[in-house]
This record gives sequence, structure tokens and C-alpha cells, in this order.
Amino acid sequence: MTDPAGHPLLQLEGVTKSFGAVRALRGVSFDLRAGEVHALLGENGAGKSTLIKVMTGAHSPDAGRMSLRGEPVAGLTPSRAHALGIACIYQQPALFRDLTIAENLSLRLDPPRATRRVDWAGQRARALGLLARVGARLDPDAEVESLSMPEQQLVEIACAVGAGARILIMDEPTASLTRQEQELLFELVRGLRSEGVGVVYISHRLEEIFALADRVTVLRDGESAGTFQVEGMTEEGLIERMVGREVSHLFPPRRARPAGEVLLSVERLSCEASGLREISFEVGRGEILGFAGLVGAGRTELARTLFGITPPDSGRVTLGGRELRLGSPREAVAQGIGYLPEDRRRHGLILDMALSANMTLAIHPRMFPGAWLRLGAERDFAVRLIQELSIKAYGPEVTGGALSGGNQQKVALARWLAASPQLLILDEPTQGVDVGAKGEIHRLVRELADGGIGVMMISSDLPEILGMSDRIAVMRGGRLTTVLRGAASAQEVMAAALGQGGEVPRG
Repeated sequence: MTDPAGHPLLQLEGVTKSFGAVRALRGVSFDLRAGEVHALLGENGAGKSTLIKVMTGAHSPDAGRMSLRGEPVAGLTPSRAHALGIACIYQQPALFRDLTIAENLSLRLDPPRATRRVDWAGQRARALGLLARVGARLDPDAEVESLSMPEQQLVEIACAVGAGARILIMDEPTASLTRQEQELLFELVRGLRSEGVGVVYISHRLEEIFALADRVTVLRDGESAGTFQVEGMTEEGLIERMVGREVSHLFPPRRARPAGEVLLSVERLSCEASGLREISFEVGRGEILGFAGLVGAGRTELARTLFGITPPDSGRVTLGGRELRLGSPREAVAQGIGYLPEDRRRHGLILDMALSANMTLAIHPRMFPGAWLRLGAERDFAVRLIQELSIKAYGPEVTGGALSGGNQQKVALARWLAASPQLLILDEPTQGVDVGAKGEIHRLVRELADGGIGVMMISSDLPEILGMSDRIAVMRGGRLTTVLRGAASAQEVMAAALGQGGEVPRG
């Protein structure tokens, strides 16, 4: 659909953008029609983020042109883009954490005035209406700091809807949403499309592209690899266009594992603060034990308890036959546990710190045993890890915040490779990561296990759990309900997560 004059809502032609010697975009063209969901795909670093920043006025292109409804647009700024009806929902919510939901919406939606009385009741009523429209059952008076990541994401969506955007850019909007919340979002997107809104949809989850999008444009190395109708396209075809090669195995093959020694033993672990109750399981040396369950099942809480962030009230945990103290993360690291948290940008990396410093955080006493900082040795160490993990960075001095999501995740993994833990806990290790980087991370995790490290892998991506796990532990309501064999079916895992059926024997 186009406007009455036959113009697309948004059109970019031959857009080029460089940062120093790095050319992020090379002659990219893209258009968005009214009443269309146009997906934008590509590996991390392919140029997607740069392109949407050009669309929103955050970056000015070096060459090329942009038009809205057939009218050329030059010198676009974020504020002007907002006034022209362009809104973007980024993967990381940009909200004021110490203000309420209603106050955040008011700041984004109300025009600034020098002096005015605040209509608190009106703010609250509008917030209630917008939250209801996006299916968010939230209290408008709740402070953003108290909200989970999925709830913050829904507030961002409500804000864009409230702004009356006609061009809506959604950057990984479901990365932190439950399946039920995803379905509500899909209904909202379809409703907006029926109202003539054009949606640019970015996601690494290909099933979402096939569920929502009308067309898809693939970027690769800063260039367009083509625009295609989604109907008739296959996942394999999209993946090949994204990575420029055939991807036949997203998951490395399992190797036959003899019944090895027990590395980690957890007995009747309980933590009232985390809602964990009487959890018992074992992880073998060199085993990948996947943890499945619905959001809120207690998987992340279990990881935080084992890492000493929320110490348990009762239970016994042994690692390599030695009973552990779980009083703090420092103690956990000293006793041989590594933990890659779900939110890598807040807890996995220090974004303003150089890669070399990020990679050696867990081994500072070993890297700097005396009073002197051996920065040369730290740099050499980081260069080796960057090469081994194929991290796309211009050197160890680059900050963590300058990297794509997949490369940030590799840096966080590199930290634990350096520390050589006995047990590595991974919470959503490939969330928001493109298909190419996902395969590389899977390979790294499998190599760690093959080297004798025990791995606990938490994931909401069911194919990932099924493809990577030697056994699958299923949690529900703060309890571990069953442990399934690695070759379990998706139906068995979901039945256990929903509380249906009996236990399946370990295998």
C-alpha cells in the first residue's frame, strides 16, 4: 500500500555512512509502505542499527537521500523525526528508572512548557489507556526501576502508540517478552498495520518474520543482499542470504559421552527470597545441562543463588566433591563457578571499559599479582582471545559498548575462558544474537564442555535447549519438576513446563 499519490511512507536511496575508515553502509536502498510490516535482517554488524539511526535522525548519511511520502527530507534530527511521525522502540528501553510509568509517558508525549500545573489524574488516565492498548497490566504509578525488562519494553511500545507514529521501527521488541506477551505484541502490530501504520521490524527470530512480515530486506556487511516477499521464502534461504554461505548446522553435533563423574551436586536447595524450593540435581563433568521452563519458573533465580548473589536459606551444594559456600559472587568465582547473566549490557560487561580490561576482570589477581599493572601482558592476552573467538573488533582498546550484541556476548564468554571455571552458568547466552554469531557461540559452549567444564545453560529458545543439551532440567514455580534425556521432544519439554504428565527417566 502507498499513499494516494503513489509514494511509500519512507524511502531511502543509495545511503552510505562511514565512521572513520569503517564503512557501515554502502549504497543501501530501502522503502516502507503504509500498512506493511517490512522486516530488516542481517547478522550483528551488518548495518541494521546504523540504518535505523539514519531513519530516526540519530545519524546523518554521508551520501544518498531519504524521503517521507515522496517529500525529500534533509538534516533530519531525532526531534524532527518524532514530529514527522517516526518512532523507534530499541532493544534496551530508554526510560527514566526513578520516575513512574505515567511520568515517563508524560515526558515523552507532552510538549515542554516553561510553567504549568501537572494534571496527575489526566497523566494516570492516559497511561492506563495506553497500557491497556498494548495489553500491559501495569500500575501507572509504579516506578520503572521496579519493572522487569519485558514490562519496560511494553511501556516503550505504549509510548510509541501514544505518540501516534505512522512509521514505527521495532528493534528486537520481543527479546525479553514471554510467549503470551509476544502474542499480544503481534496482535498490536497487526492492528497498527490495518490502520495504515508502516512497521520496520528487526528480529533475529526468523519465526517472527514469517508470522508478521510482508517483505524482508537482508543486509550483509553494510550492503543490501536483496528485498524479498516473505511468502514463498524459506528459513534456509534467508539464513544463506544473511551470512553469504550455506548454514547446515546451527548446533554442533553431540559427541557420545560416557557416564562421567558428577561435577556439581545440588541437594534440597531453597531460597525464600528467590522463591526456590527443595531443588536437587547433578551436572556431570563435561555435560551441558539445559534448563527449560516458562518465564518466572525460577531458572534465573537458581543461577543467581548458585553464584552467591542471593544466598540460599538451606541445602547443600558440592563442586568436584567439595562443599561450597555461596555467600557472594567473589566466593563463587574463587570456588570455580562462572556466570554469564541474561542482561549482558547491564551485568555482563562494563560497556565503557576496554575489551582487554573486560576480559581479565575475573583473573585480576593472576594477571596483576604485584603492585604494577602489566598492561602489555593484558593486551597480548586479550588479542589472543579476540583471535580465538573471532571477535569483530579493531583492537583490545575498543570499549565493550562499541561492539554488536553477538561480539559483546563473545567478550563476556572470553572472560570465563580466561578464568577456567569448573562450572559455567549461561543465562540466555544467545538472546538478541544473529544466526551466524549464535552458531559460533554454540560451538564455543560445546568446546568448553568437551574440555571438561560442566555447563548449566538456561534458554527460552526451545530449539536451542533441544539442540545443545545432553539432558534437560525443567523448572516450574520455583521447583525442578523433572530431568529429561537430551533427545526429548519439544512436546515433552512443554508438557513438563506446563505441569502436565509425569517425570521422564534420566538418560
